[in-house]
Amino acid sequence: MTTMHEALEQAMGHHLEPATMERIRAGGLAIAHEDTMSQAIHDVYCGIMADHFEPNDKDREQARAMIAALQKQTD
Repeated sequence: MTTMHEALEQAMGHHLEPATMERIRAGGLAIAHEDTMSQAIHDVYCGIMADHFEPNDKDREQARAMIAALQKQTD
């Protein structure tokens, strides 16, 4: 699995300075892909009362839909 830092470096085509991710977070932004978004959806919507411990197919489906919606807003 690619980390967010690695994905951002690949997208930008060069090595990031160490503080880049901190500046992105400080600006109120997040970088996500299906795995990180599905984990976030699982953490927020399933919470501690979930009947499963890892993101399931529904969490991943919601992650793909959320990412598509976010990408649409940035077109």
